Amino acid sequence: MSPEPSSLRLRLARPEDMPALSTLMNAAIGRLLTPFLPPEGVKASFEIMGLDTQLIADGSYFVVEDGDEIAGCGGWSRRATLFGGDHSAGRDAALLDPATDAARVRAMYTHPDHTRKGVGRLVLRACEAAAAAEGFTRCELAATLGGEPLYRACGYQDIAPFTAMTSGGYAVPLIRMGKALGR
Repeated sequence: MSPEPSSLRLRLARPEDMPALSTLMNAAIGRLLTPFLPPEGVKASFEIMGLDTQLIADGSYFVVEDGDEIAGCGGWSRRATLFGGDHSAGRDAALLDPATDAARVRAMYTHPDHTRKGVGRLVLRACEAAAAAEGFTRCELAATLGGEPLYRACGYQDIAPFTAMTSGGYAVPLIRMGKALGR
């Protein structure tokens, strides 16, 4: 595994980043899922994905900058929600128990102009290290078909495929994946 270019900088997201993060997420969903889903599937994905401001408030959401641009973002959570943005159905803010539960890797997005630069790997390592520092021994996530190759390359294994049903009746395919930390 090669190191990230020195131009990539990781920091915690701030509330003032939210408009730029929403724009980045929309670009990523709209452009990076097109090889994996038909147009109606990409459109439906906007309903189940997006910015979760709880992650920013919890201090567990990262931004990757490449020069003056936000190249990507992602975070982890000590809360029960597995995926989705503020507008998504089925959210659960209950705190997880590090002794028995897996931390959640959440809302990973890379701007389409910054793919294949190590942005996702940088965020995943930061998430895993932060979760381990709080006593979690496992991480789980909900992978899109576009994100699954990265997670697999980083040691995540399939737990179960599932779908997230949208209000329009589209079943967005996802894969629950997990990884033991510290190995």
